[in-house]
Amino acid sequence: MINIFRIAALGVIISGIIIGFSLFWSLIKGAPWFPTRMKKLRKMLNLANIQPNEVVYDLGCGDGRFIVMAARKFGAKAVGIEINFLLFLWCQFLITLLGLRKKVKVIYGNLFKQDLSNADVVICYLLQNTNDRLEQKLVEELKSTARVLSNSFMFHGLPLADITTEEGIYVYNIGKDLSI
Repeated sequence: MINIFRIAALGVIISGIIIGFSLFWSLIKGAPWFPTRMKKLRKMLNLANIQPNEVVYDLGCGDGRFIVMAARKFGAKAVGIEINFLLFLWCQFLITLLGLRKKVKVIYGNLFKQDLSNADVVICYLLQNTNDRLEQKLVEELKSTARVLSNSFMFHGLPLADITTEEGIYVYNIGKDLSI
């Protein structure tokens, strides 16, 4: 009996360490996972004016709710980038379960090391310092027609197209003549 208890306790401790490291890792690499309420998520996607077959990127896609809804409701091709391995695995499971493999892709990795050039819409729910670091990459890689939506945190150098202050939603149009 004692051996089973010790094995179970060791399993709980190891699981806690893995989960704790996973959460800490995503925090230092961009932002902690904090899911967006579904009402706000729908509002953000509507503000993005996503058209069928446009490519939507969610940088730090967390549990995949943005990319799933972008594909299901708007007919978009969606790509999530996630550095938290447990959330990446969850997204893989979810898109397989929902039969969205042809419309949704999740990349495990650092969003700063991914090519964003084919994105029509980029969604971010990161921290302000991460947005500040990301801004130049968006300007350099995104096409002139791309839209960027940010939840709660701003991009100070991007041209603001729309803002919903009570919800903290910022919409940016990249434009051709932008330079930071």
